[in-house]
Amino acid sequence: MVVKSSFLSVGCYVVSALVALFGGAPSEAADSVTADILLKGGTIFDGSGNEGIVGDVAISGDRIVGVGTFPLKGAKWEIDCRGLVIAPGFIDLHTHCDGPLVRPATRANVNYLMQGCTTVVTGNCGSGPVDVAEFYDKIDAAGAGTNVVHLLPQGSVRSRVMGTAERKATVDELAEMKRLAEQGMKDGAWGMSTGLIYVPSSYADTNELVEIARVVAAHGGIHASHIRNENTEVLEAVNEVIEIGRRAALPTHISHFKSSGRDAWGLVRRAAEAIEMARQSGQIITADQYPYIASSTSLDAMLIPTWARAGGRKALIARFDDPNTAERLKAAMAVSLKKREGGRAMRIASYSARRDWVGKNLAEIAQSEGKDPLDLAIQISRNGGASIVNFSMSEQDVRHIMQIPWVATGSDGRSYVPSADRPHPRSYGTFSRKVGYYAIGEKVLPLAQAIRSATGLPAEILGITDRGYLKVGTYADVTVFDPDAFIDKATFDAPHQYSQGVECVFVNGRPSVFAGIPTGALAGRALRHGRPDKGK
Repeated sequence: MVVKSSFLSVGCYVVSALVALFGGAPSEAADSVTADILLKGGTIFDGSGNEGIVGDVAISGDRIVGVGTFPLKGAKWEIDCRGLVIAPGFIDLHTHCDGPLVRPATRANVNYLMQGCTTVVTGNCGSGPVDVAEFYDKIDAAGAGTNVVHLLPQGSVRSRVMGTAERKATVDELAEMKRLAEQGMKDGAWGMSTGLIYVPSSYADTNELVEIARVVAAHGGIHASHIRNENTEVLEAVNEVIEIGRRAALPTHISHFKSSGRDAWGLVRRAAEAIEMARQSGQIITADQYPYIASSTSLDAMLIPTWARAGGRKALIARFDDPNTAERLKAAMAVSLKKREGGRAMRIASYSARRDWVGKNLAEIAQSEGKDPLDLAIQISRNGGASIVNFSMSEQDVRHIMQIPWVATGSDGRSYVPSADRPHPRSYGTFSRKVGYYAIGEKVLPLAQAIRSATGLPAEILGITDRGYLKVGTYADVTVFDPDAFIDKATFDAPHQYSQGVECVFVNGRPSVFAGIPTGALAGRALRHGRPDKGK
């Protein structure tokens, strides 16, 4: 590999000056290219899954104007990319960045930029802003580090109309949910999401979901689902979303595809076979995956049945105190706890009441406190709940699923700045782990396929036609990384560590990472479905 000393030695002092340098429009010349930026001599993986070729990528304004070998009239700035990989900016299909992206401290989305991400999808698992236009306007008003694609969150829609009631929707309530879905799609949502283990998303039956999905389908949207069960009933849960897609006639996408819990290991492979059969029959069905053996969510969602969570925290506490429901509730929690090794598989990621418990598993906390793990879990829930990391998946299953060509990469993470909490490391390392560790290091899948799972494939899943590929005319979302150095550094014990090996990231043609250093640029845009991106 060529030593990139001239590129890597550029000091921090130049970074701020680069952010606002470039403007203009793509060249109309057919025989030569005038570029603002020329990425020269890198190995180009264009997002299609094809092997890389050595060549150049030219950027003018916010567009790509040359890829490969082409006549060059001139370039304002040439960057030596010999020995580096030039790829489309990565698209994260599944994040929970909704809130952080409109807060000053986290709107730059640095933990994603340092993985090579240029677009993140929000509104996942049925939760997030319902007012799509308002959310997009907030993004554009202050800018963001990455582009933002939003899904209409079905659970939040249901909550707005019905609260957290565990019952079927009335005719009028269903009509109002469909009206909100119609408005959200008109305002630029790319589809809807469901979180069918969460309250109140879980209280909607299949027929209700089909009715709302038909509205989404009429606008060319997708349905992305955190399915009802990811353990021993994963096959039934997958079949439900296949049915929704078939009846509503819209593309179906399964979020963070896995089978969780030792008694379910291997079932995700059978679920993949069921999806493949549906695909062969003509349905459009895809999935995404994060490359870890642990998941992360709330302790309540892991241990407490959905019926007990109806009505919110006060209603849950009342059920703990009611002799008519307490024993039933505790028995259900005990079963869930047993499946998670008596709490040893569940590590506290965030709990405001006891910061000293963060990073420890439930069983060891219970032992140190002289409590039964079940009583400890109830105590935590009474005090507002906690975020947990749950070690529950098979490494062999993880490796198998990432090799499937219709499985994209998605972090299920969020925008962070370092803190005392210990969140899942996926927010800092999903893409670098998939590409650097599994593809380049372990050779579980080809590098070209790993890159496609983060670029062209998610673009196709969403229906984005002008990003995800390195093609003339597409937006200049570009990632440049060193294949010898691209790796995740975040761990479960020390999650707040940025990935290494990304040299440059361009978002809409503007440098957001340069020489491995975030520039502070807020070049991201709200991407509205069905509307041309006119830029800022």
